[in-house]
Amino acid sequence: MRKLISGAAGAVLAIAVSTNAGTAFAAGEAPVPPSQGWSWEGIFGTFDKAAAQRGFQVYKEVCAGCHALEYIYFRDLEELGYSEDEIKTIAAEYEVEDGPDDDGEMFDRTAIASDPFVRPYRNANEARSANNGAYPPDLSLIVEARPRGADYLYALLTGYSEDVPDGIELQEGMNYNTWFKGNQIAMAQPLYEDSVEYADGTPATLSQMASDVTTFLAWAAEPNLEQCKSMGIKVMIFLVVLLGLLIALKRKIWAKVEH
Repeated sequence: MRKLISGAAGAVLAIAVSTNAGTAFAAGEAPVPPSQGWSWEGIFGTFDKAAAQRGFQVYKEVCAGCHALEYIYFRDLEELGYSEDEIKTIAAEYEVEDGPDDDGEMFDRTAIASDPFVRPYRNANEARSANNGAYPPDLSLIVEARPRGADYLYALLTGYSEDVPDGIELQEGMNYNTWFKGNQIAMAQPLYEDSVEYADGTPATLSQMASDVTTFLAWAAEPNLEQCKSMGIKVMIFLVVLLGLLIALKRKIWAKVEH
């Protein structure tokens, strides 16, 4: 399991910050998205593993063609309930560059569980060239990129519309989105009804896919969240017990002094 990455969540995020995608947007503040009441919120909150697995399927089939997950390894999927054999099968769908070999040459091999998720592009220039100059950001920390990031990401994914309100003139290559700052975003709508066929039979509605992939990306941003919460609860219980013992000890000592 990778170590938690902190402090970098505000890095280049074309979904959230269009200036880094080489685009411009109209002036104005982005509206505040409504709260969705996510399962992992609160001190006792946990990730919905079934939703996260569906979200991984959405990421793999829809998002992975453009967006990387730099800080996630295939073996990390064990935390979502995937077995060792399932993870090996998922990794084997990809090839990675390795080497050098005995002759000093780099070579391609089948990915294994200890490899990070495979990037869709070899470098930033190739990524920009394939996306009309816009750089698709890494999604590892996208949910941590702004306050209430999960609510924002869900709203963004469900906020596309072909009906552009009066008074808004879309720039060339831009798309209208209700929740994006300035309402103009370079990324085309990624999700449509039945964009994927869920392995567990769940209806692939737009809202369902947006919720599931948001859950998966929230987990990707903080895969150790549940362990941290569990440790925090244990520490709090220990401190409460310790406080009780100290109070009892104090009373016993002072009772002798008073007599």
